[in-house]
Amino acid sequence: MVDVAVCDDEKNIRAYICNLIQKQGTECRITEYASADEYLSAGAEHDLLFLDIEMKSDGGEEKNGMWLAGQLRNRRLARQPVIIFVTGYETYVYDAFDVGAFQYLLKPIDEEKFSRIFERAVRQIAEERGKAREAADRQTLLVPQGGQKRAIPFDDIYYMESQSHKIILALKAEKVEYYAKIGELERQLRGQFFRIHKGYLINLSHVEGYNRSEVVMANGDRLRISKYKYDDFRKAYMEYISGV
Repeated sequence: MVDVAVCDDEKNIRAYICNLIQKQGTECRITEYASADEYLSAGAEHDLLFLDIEMKSDGGEEKNGMWLAGQLRNRRLARQPVIIFVTGYETYVYDAFDVGAFQYLLKPIDEEKFSRIFERAVRQIAEERGKAREAADRQTLLVPQGGQKRAIPFDDIYYMESQSHKIILALKAEKVEYYAKIGELERQLRGQFFRIHKGYLINLSHVEGYNRSEVVMANGDRLRISKYKYDDFRKAYMEYISGV
């Protein structure tokens, strides 16, 4: 399913573009918007956006399609839309690429060109989803449970404790035990996790505070830190929170 938005102040143009999308044979959910303000106020996120440039704004300020594209690119969205400008003016072509537009279609729309561009856009969306899934897979820990593998997001893990050949995961909602070696986990999870003691591997994103003798985690647990690990921990933590 591709989530598509069509933003144009002319109702007949929106209907025409929606009709072209439906002809492409790709399963889509289509939402129409009559202005940049309407699009932003909806607060929705879309995979693909067909966007008119010359649109009337609701207020005195000029809020055309180029303005909307700039607003979207400046926001930290979970997913940025693939933008295809649809306009009757060639003069904006270079501005379109300044806001990361995927393509630029001139009115009246050439339907064969529309099909080619739509197919390429859908292919790019599929590729980006695949990359996102791969990144998500890398951000989970696979734990054996009940004869299967359970994927636990890194963000759900406060820390790991080693006890008698077992690992105890201190999670947000529970504790999970399984057989594993903390040394192997330390090598596997290097970056977001740091081993502060032979028995503790902590998630740096959940550190609330620390001193030379202990680290305070976001769940309130206080974990002993080895005096030999303190300097390296402090360096790793500062690098992590600064995004180095």
